[in-house]
Amino acid sequence: MNFYIIKLNLWFTDNYFMNIKKLLGKKIQEIRKKKNITQEYLAELINLDTSSVSHIENGKYYPTAENLDKILNVLNIKPSELFFFENFAPQDELIKEMTDSMQNDEKLTRLLYKFYLSVKYQ
Repeated sequence: MNFYIIKLNLWFTDNYFMNIKKLLGKKIQEIRKKKNITQEYLAELINLDTSSVSHIENGKYYPTAENLDKILNVLNIKPSELFFFENFAPQDELIKEMTDSMQNDEKLTRLLYKFYLSVKYQ
């Protein structure tokens, strides 16, 4: 059973790190829009071209440490706010998402079931 827990953990870890650029970019975009700042204005303030800001927000590029610091200053936020990706969706939404995913992926269903069995009685 431990093999399946490790495999499940690796699957989540791989998917998380593959998406971290997208999560970071989406978070930058979300905060920028909440503060009514355009991509063009953000680019001007941090001395980048608009396409570079777009690439960061779309998860194609990571911002450099220097540009990340500039983004944090312009958006007036702490680094922890930018890197907090936790999704606090209601339980029914989580169940629906998991159910939909499992209906489309037999391997995922079997893997999650094995994980469930391994923690069921702990």
